[in-house]
Amino acid sequence: MEQFLAAQTQLLANMANTMTAMQQQPPPRDKHREFMSHKLPTFTSSPNPLDVDGWLKTVERMLNITQCSDREKVLYASGRLEGPAADWWDAYTIAHANANDITWEEFRTNFRSHHIPSGLMKLKKEFLALKQGNMTVTEYRDKFIQLSRYAHGGMC
Repeated sequence: MEQFLAAQTQLLANMANTMTAMQQQPPPRDKHREFMSHKLPTFTSSPNPLDVDGWLKTVERMLNITQCSDREKVLYASGRLEGPAADWWDAYTIAHANANDITWEEFRTNFRSHHIPSGLMKLKKEFLALKQGNMTVTEYRDKFIQLSRYAHGGMC
């Protein structure tokens, strides 16, 4: 009986220690709730490559702030797709050998290549022909920075 009481006392002490440790740990973060709290725009389609790239950069910034894993980035960003963009994603994942292995880099690269087509070449030409003209220095600088993303052919 003495051993039984000692074992029960030890068990109760272990339970008390476990409860104390659990109370001291912060609750697990709900990254999806954090990501969604930013009320990010959805994406359907756009003929303007800057809109496409702007959406992707906005979403990626919030994914990084929320400290999402690679898989969470793919899931959360693809969850913001609607209409033609969602149809593209559905077709892409169906054709993929293992949709659960799609990385953020793969998502981003294929999203851009599908949604930033030939219009990019127009922007590249616009960048090469950019002149200050009637723009202020600040307006010219902002336009230069905006278009310079497409000047190096990184997405072409």
